[in-house]
Amino acid sequence: MEHIRTTKVEQVKLLDRFSTSNKSLTGTLYLTATHLLFIDSHQKETWILHHHIALVEKLALTTSGCPLVIQCKNFRTVHFIVPRERDCHDIYNSLLQLSKQAKYEDLYAFSYNPKQNDSERLRGWQLVDLAEEYKRMGVPNSNWQLSDANRDYKICETYPRELYVPRIASKPIIVGSSKFRSKGRFPVLSYYHQNKEAAICRCSQPLSGFSARCLEDEHLLQAISKANPANRYMYVMDTRPRLNAMANRAAGKGYENEDNYSNIRFQFVGIENIHVMRSSLQKLLEVNGTKGLSVSDFYSGLENAGWLRHIKAVMDAAIFLAKAIMVENASVLVHCSDGWDRTSQVCSLGSLLLDPYYRTIRGFMVLIEKDWISFGHKYSERCGHLDGDPKEVSPVFTQFLECVWHLTEQFPQAFEFNEAFLLQIHEHIHSCQFGNFIGNCQKEREELKLKEKTYSLWPFLLDDQEKYFNPLYSSTSQKLAVLEPNTVSFNFKFWRNMYHQFDRTLHPRQSVFNIIMNMNEQNKQLQKDVKDLESKVSFRLLDNFQLAFQVGRNACSHLQYYTEQLQTVNDIGPFSLPRVALGTKICIVSLENQNRCGSHSHGGRHVHPQDLSSPGWRTREAGGVIRSKSEGLRKGER
Repeated sequence: MEHIRTTKVEQVKLLDRFSTSNKSLTGTLYLTATHLLFIDSHQKETWILHHHIALVEKLALTTSGCPLVIQCKNFRTVHFIVPRERDCHDIYNSLLQLSKQAKYEDLYAFSYNPKQNDSERLRGWQLVDLAEEYKRMGVPNSNWQLSDANRDYKICETYPRELYVPRIASKPIIVGSSKFRSKGRFPVLSYYHQNKEAAICRCSQPLSGFSARCLEDEHLLQAISKANPANRYMYVMDTRPRLNAMANRAAGKGYENEDNYSNIRFQFVGIENIHVMRSSLQKLLEVNGTKGLSVSDFYSGLENAGWLRHIKAVMDAAIFLAKAIMVENASVLVHCSDGWDRTSQVCSLGSLLLDPYYRTIRGFMVLIEKDWISFGHKYSERCGHLDGDPKEVSPVFTQFLECVWHLTEQFPQAFEFNEAFLLQIHEHIHSCQFGNFIGNCQKEREELKLKEKTYSLWPFLLDDQEKYFNPLYSSTSQKLAVLEPNTVSFNFKFWRNMYHQFDRTLHPRQSVFNIIMNMNEQNKQLQKDVKDLESKVSFRLLDNFQLAFQVGRNACSHLQYYTEQLQTVNDIGPFSLPRVALGTKICIVSLENQNRCGSHSHGGRHVHPQDLSSPGWRTREAGGVIRSKSEGLRKGER
């Protein structure tokens, strides 16, 4: 809170950056320890987490106030007009401090409290078990084993403790190979295809220079090749452009010399480095933020940014990997420079193409934990969590999510999750609200005690998985067991809901997922309405049934009573048969009159059943009516 000079500013305007008429909303701006909050006159709230802020600009003073522009890592851009320059300056300086923390302990995850106890927190972290995941793949087995060589992070600090290596690879071979690889990242198993007995392995570039070699490293690659009985040769896939790899040779690094490694086939796939990707994204965002662009200018800017071209390069590399395993039964060793950026992209996407499990909600979480978090993708540096070197920031994981989104567009039945799931994960790699993406490797995360001090994102996503479920998903479709995407240029399109998700005046074409999700919500509401109506009808029918039952019971009671009275009062033999009929008629008349007034009617006055048994009454069979005794005598005398 010491960085906050002004906590509240009134009469602030929020501009619509794409409006041609400079439309704005007037409201109050609040600054808290974790968020920037704007509440407009309609009480609508706009929350911006400090960790999401990538850039804050204070523009020149205008007649309407002081402009403040905030660009966020989740591609939100807000443009405020603050009435007083002093208030704008205070907010500007506060946001500069709050958006760039100096140490991990100041990140939001260490203060975020979702009101869970320690056991619930632990269960959240235990949702993803990588040991169980490798068992699901079918390892360890006769060809692959779990190695304890890196149990104390002595061989490689950026690898996880538990690593799977060929069974015939001894510890001296592993140690020797690690010394010949950049950052000690020697070849290890990433994914095992049980049916093909082929493996995806990963490592960093060799320290070969122009002529250096390492027998232990050569033996380890040979062991990987022998671990696949279906094919004795293997591919070594260098994800860098050939020119970049050759330039690294001058620095004592480079790539494998095929003359020194038996049974390998070398393949460059040409994915650019983190600096090119950062520049490409910046160009894309500049095009997105330009007001009044024509369609042709927009597409021209998109082409010049090169972003979709880079997405295609990553996708092509993953397709090559998947085909090598499925078509040729060959194992593949993937590396880039240090093995934690492009290598993670290609290994995870290749696994996604090969294995339907990773296309489920839970499986996708496992994939991220395995190929990105555990193998040391530098999230905190790449996402700029702390105030560090801006040249280390790069949208590597964003590219991976976009590749997955393109796959969901081509194969809408193959994925259990929808676009909203990908967007939510992207939101939280920058939010620092959960501990999963904090730090640059597992060793660093253990030192920070993230499992004791922060919460895992995965249980919160699983609690809301109904929101992320793809209604088109078909888990039984055998045709989608292995995906074969088409990477022709027209299959790659601009991801509007990622880069323009916060722009209200734009009306992007709604995806099939969103349309069907809306239809499902409408169907659920209609089903609820039908159930409510059925419930009301049931209650109404029950009430009517109870009423009819009561009337019927009363009728039977009256019938019995009238029969007994007739037997007593008119017991004169020859009329016994008519009396039975008369009793029935009396019952009917009684029932009709009782429904109207609760008693019998005669000559405009009410007649109660007790009156029928008095001496002054008798019955006449003709016409089924009841007349008085005196009236009957008078008519008889005449």
